[in-house]
Amino acid sequence: MKNVVTFLFFLCAISWGFAQAGHIMQGVGSVNMSMGGAATGQPLDISGALQWNPAAITVFDQNQIRLDVGLFFSSPELSSTVPEFDSSGQPTGNFISGTTEDDRGMSPLPALAYKVGSTSRHHFGFSAFGISGFGVTFPESTTNPINMPQQMGGFGRVESNYSLFQVGAAYAYELSEKFSIGVQPTFNFASLDLMPNPTANPTQAGYPSTEDASAAFGFGAQFGVFYDSGAGFKAGASYKTAQIFGDFEFDNVYLDGSTGTNKFNLNYPSILSFGVGSSTGAFDLALDYRLVNYENTDGFEAVGWTQTASVAGFGWKNMNIISAGVQYSGIDRLPLRLGYTYSSNPIDDQLAFYSVPATAIIKNAFQFGLGYEINDRFQIDGVFHFGSSGDATSGPVLNPQFAQNFPPYGAIPGSEVSYDMTTFMFMFGAQYSW
Repeated sequence: MKNVVTFLFFLCAISWGFAQAGHIMQGVGSVNMSMGGAATGQPLDISGALQWNPAAITVFDQNQIRLDVGLFFSSPELSSTVPEFDSSGQPTGNFISGTTEDDRGMSPLPALAYKVGSTSRHHFGFSAFGISGFGVTFPESTTNPINMPQQMGGFGRVESNYSLFQVGAAYAYELSEKFSIGVQPTFNFASLDLMPNPTANPTQAGYPSTEDASAAFGFGAQFGVFYDSGAGFKAGASYKTAQIFGDFEFDNVYLDGSTGTNKFNLNYPSILSFGVGSSTGAFDLALDYRLVNYENTDGFEAVGWTQTASVAGFGWKNMNIISAGVQYSGIDRLPLRLGYTYSSNPIDDQLAFYSVPATAIIKNAFQFGLGYEINDRFQIDGVFHFGSSGDATSGPVLNPQFAQNFPPYGAIPGSEVSYDMTTFMFMFGAQYSW
């Protein structure tokens, strides 16, 4: 049993950290979230504009400051099935299966945005967004092989913490009354803590855990164009470059008390966005499409094992995201909003093990939000989000010790890992204009 499970779980901590970070948050702030994240061609608030299209901040002429805080809940489940082996290493024909539920609880999600008022063609905005920041806590289990106590060949309790905080400074220029362009340098800070650490080389004592969270700094930029016909139709496009990070540098502690260090590089993928919008009467409609370029991002493009049995990368495919939203303003001072987001799964079934368990890949997300305009300057907003990963992501257990007999990744016959989740979020925000 130990020979089968030894490599089964060592990717859990890192993949959960990143999966729970939800690499691509579908929206920022309660207004943008309630529109399904669509804002590239229909900016309804400064947070959505600063996140998805800096050129769109030209529609806001007043000074505005906005603060949103979300409370994020998830209910992921991790299941595993492995064949049982006898003392000589031969399969007995029996299998061991089980499921473990996460017990992490709530995670906060902040967003702060500021737009400088302008009476000219020059516009400036600043943002500080927590665009990723979740993790996993899987307790020990005596029924799920992946979480069995170490003396039984499992990995016991597994925990990870990942956060990504991004600061942006946007500049937009009105080429005419209808066309605007924008640019936004972005600066990032990320931290990561893993138990165990699959990016480190294993020893006879197994894979280590990181002693303290490792931090990394990154930078990038975003470019955008925006068109407003003046008759209700709007359109926009933007390109957010990959956010290039320095290496995470881990101080590791092995189960026998020995220590070591390793480095791992993980960038944030580039994103190409297109959006259209329509504002007629009491309705504002928005539709966005995004292409997330995982296939050319360090940490995601590589796949498989290194020569020392650590993980080389996760082998993710590019992701397609469609966001749609509608706002109804027919009720005095009480705008109502509905949003939907679809995301494709970037994980190939045969490589699902490398992302165990990447349950933050939410296929369908639904949002309902509303606002209340207290006066001409002050507005409050709220949104409720529900997301589901749809069908569980599943694939065979991969083991580098089996790679020679079952190339290229060592898929163990009869084994399976699978994961899925649902998410809930409440977010509240306030906006002040002057």
